[in-house]
Amino acid sequence: MNSGNQFVETLKKVGYPKAAQLNGEDFDWLFETVEDKSFLVWFCGNVNEQHVLAEKELQAFDALLKSGKPILEEEALDEVLKTCKTFDSKSSSMEEGELQKLEEEFQALQKIKNLKIHRRNKLQMMASTNSHMSLKLNDKAEEAAKILKEGQGIFTAVNTKINNELHSLTEGVKKLTFFFTFSDSEQGLGPHPVYLSQLALDKYLCQEEKSTAALTSYTKKQFFQGISELVESSNEENFQLVDISKPLICDENNEVCKERLEMARLQMAYICAQHQLIQLKAKDISINSAVQWAENNLQSLKNKTFGKEHHLEARICSLNSEISKTKKQLTQINNEILPSLVKENAQLLNMPVVKGDFDLQIARQDYYTSRQDQVCNQLLKQKASFELLQLAYEIELRKHRDIHRQLENIIQDLKQSSKALEQRLEVMSDPLISQHAVPRNTIDSRDDVSHRLYQLLEGENLKQQLFRTHEGIEQMAQKLKQDITSVQDQLAVSSQEQFLFLSKLDSDLDALCDSLYWGGNQILLSNQELTEQLYQLEVNLNKLNQLIMDLLADVKAKRKVLETHTLHQMERKLYVYFFKDEDYLKAIVEKLEHQSQAQTIGLED
Repeated sequence: MNSGNQFVETLKKVGYPKAAQLNGEDFDWLFETVEDKSFLVWFCGNVNEQHVLAEKELQAFDALLKSGKPILEEEALDEVLKTCKTFDSKSSSMEEGELQKLEEEFQALQKIKNLKIHRRNKLQMMASTNSHMSLKLNDKAEEAAKILKEGQGIFTAVNTKINNELHSLTEGVKKLTFFFTFSDSEQGLGPHPVYLSQLALDKYLCQEEKSTAALTSYTKKQFFQGISELVESSNEENFQLVDISKPLICDENNEVCKERLEMARLQMAYICAQHQLIQLKAKDISINSAVQWAENNLQSLKNKTFGKEHHLEARICSLNSEISKTKKQLTQINNEILPSLVKENAQLLNMPVVKGDFDLQIARQDYYTSRQDQVCNQLLKQKASFELLQLAYEIELRKHRDIHRQLENIIQDLKQSSKALEQRLEVMSDPLISQHAVPRNTIDSRDDVSHRLYQLLEGENLKQQLFRTHEGIEQMAQKLKQDITSVQDQLAVSSQEQFLFLSKLDSDLDALCDSLYWGGNQILLSNQELTEQLYQLEVNLNKLNQLIMDLLADVKAKRKVLETHTLHQMERKLYVYFFKDEDYLKAIVEKLEHQSQAQTIGLED
């Protein structure tokens, strides 16, 4: 416990009212020297509640001070006590001998008292030092218990972690061994296959053979003999429009030739029927038109009187000429236009038949191609499954090779480590190293591990020692630990400084962006506050110029007024005199008053 804290604790024990508000660290500077510490030890060991005055005693002392009566202290009190003793000695002169004896006894008792007080003080000092030491020991014991508790907690945590890792490792090993050594004991089978190469492919091959046989039977049923010829016969050359004008020369046994001859007969029949139909429709239409013309002419003859005969003859001649022209047109249509049109329509007569044949052939081809697609899809599935199986075997083979290579490397490493371990055991089993009556501090020359560790810790040290000791290794390890802690502290400090520098840089960058962009997205080449102040200054200058111009205009107007009006000139002079020469103004005013009085008197006379 610190000196200041001990002093504050003593004040709390004594009952000082404001002791709770005090901080012990603020009083450490008072007890830096040895004398101050001894005083502190005496004060903390001797002062208790009995040395504190009660409130009644304090009140009585305060009342004595307020009364104004003199208070004797130290030397004055001793003199008064001596006088009291002398007065008592004079009054009791007869008992001087007894008093002398009593004084001697008193002196002896006083010496004994002083000796006992000295011993008491010495014992109190020893008790205070012991109590102080006990407090220190208690603090150290608490700190050691805390460290022990923390160490036990860390040790238990590490122990539980190691136990958990060992448990997980054992569980993993059990699962791995169970996975590789699994066997179906109920059915009496062998070990369960783990790899694909351990599986039997009899079922797979049997299933593939069955599917191949079913596929071949299906193809034989669907693709019978002659279907290819049937599909190939559906060419465009076999289905063409028949031209009647060209002679058809073909074999009668050929089905295509028969179909073409039949189509030619149908076209001839269609042409004849259409020709007759057109002739009959033309006669019908001509008869109907003649009847209608006759009816129209009879109606007109009834309504009109008979005119001149020469007019009728002229009309008859014109009608005959029109009839001849119409007959010529009809003969041209019958001989040239109508046969060509009927022939074209006859050639288009076999279009539905050709279309039906083509649709039938297209349906057959679609059916044939769909069945081919089904067979191809099935063959592709079989091929894909076979290739997938082959790929899985290749991947597994590659993995087996990699595992085999890794296991060989592990075996080589284990062999090397076992050889190195055997060499170390041989070195350590040497009686020069293992058996020593007195433990050696220096490192043996055959202890390669310690020498390597020493070289690693020593680094590039130019001062190489003649003998390498274990204490040197411990010292270098402690130094390395201290260097690591110092480097970690420096890294922490540098990271903190870097963080502060980056935060300051960010704040400066934000301030720069605010000053450049001023809350917008467009950069500003000038300061906004400065531009606003310059704009306000320009506005004020414009106002000032306007005021000056108004003032100059007012001055000009007043000057014109002064030039034309004598009264205003006099007023101006008076104002000038009022501001510059008041005495002269008074004289002028008095003079004017006298003149006005003289004028009034003259007027009265």
